[in-house]
Parts: sequence; structure tokens; C-alpha cells
Amino acid sequence: MILKVSIADQLMELNVPDELIRQAQDFFAKMDADMDRGWQVNREWFDKPNQELRGQIVADKLLTALENEDHNLGRLMAGYICDRFPDIDLVELTEEGETRDHVLNMKQGTAIKSSSSGIAFNHEAVPTGLGEGEAMVQTSKDVSEVFKMGKQYRFSVYNHATGKWDESPAFGREEDAEAARQEAYRKRFEAIIRASQVH
Repeated sequence: MILKVSIADQLMELNVPDELIRQAQDFFAKMDADMDRGWQVNREWFDKPNQELRGQIVADKLLTALENEDHNLGRLMAGYICDRFPDIDLVELTEEGETRDHVLNMKQGTAIKSSSSGIAFNHEAVPTGLGEGEAMVQTSKDVSEVFKMGKQYRFSVYNHATGKWDESPAFGREEDAEAARQEAYRKRFEAIIRASQVH
């Protein structure tokens, strides 16, 4: 399998043999087990990173391997991404920034990304034909209140494309979670208004 990776506007194609992916299954399982125990991502601790964040953690390791010309580690990290994200199209690595600034683009055009300001939720396939008041009511249904999990704060946004709730990253402070929630609320409201105007 070929994994396309971009760094600073430079596009490279990494050859990840299927045989390597098969042979590295135990290694990938150990990586998942390690992340199940919690992971420090820049300044935040995540008790159990979700799928998106795991991809970004591994993408960050891939970036380090490429910078250090560690071909063996690079192939393993690329293999993990290919195996755990079979619909991956392109990995965009950022040299200056944080782990959550890396972007995993899926073939159907959905970017799995979370950044310091929160996760990039999918605002597609939202209900249409709504007036402003109805759009506000729908947005309130689609964006949950901030809730506490352990010592962290999160919120969820309903993904109409998948029919599932997407969870935000964990925030150490409730104020930060609320600020990210307000941003997600604004984007969802605007997406519904836009979709309603088109239809």
C-alpha cells in the first residue's frame, strides 16, 4: 500500500508492504495497549485517546522518524496508519505545531482533525429547510452541554453523516471546553442556515 504524506508542501509516497502490516500486527496491538493506559499529548493528558487522536499521535511519531531518517520506525508508523485507517488518502504533517495539528484525510474527503481549539466536527448532511429559530433549536439538539469525565471536560456534536455522536478532545478546564463548545455551536448553526438557504 502507498501512504501519501505531505510535509511543508512537499508530497511523498511511502511504500508500506502488505506483508509488513501482517507481520507487525502484534506491534500495533502493543501500541494500542500502551495508548489505552493514557497518553500525554503536548500539555494535555488523555486517559484513553480516541481513534482520531491515536492517528495523530502515530502521525507525530512518523514525522519524528522521517526527520531522523529512521526508516524502520517510519515504516512501522506508516503501517499502523494504513492498518487502522484503511480509507486514508493523505496524512498532512505539520513541522511547527502540536500533535493535534496533524491532519488525516480520508478518501471520502472527511478530515480527521482536532486542534488546540477543539475538534473539527463534521457539519455536513445537516437538516435543511429550517428557519432561523428552527435552526437554533436543531443546533441545541446537535451540540451537547459540557460534561465532566474524570478530571476532564468534554462535549459532543451529533454527526448527521454517520448518525453518531462525535466527542470533543478532553479539556483540563471547564471554561476551555465551553469556549470550544460555543465555537462548535456557531459552526453548526451556520452550516444549517447555509444548507437551508441552498435548499
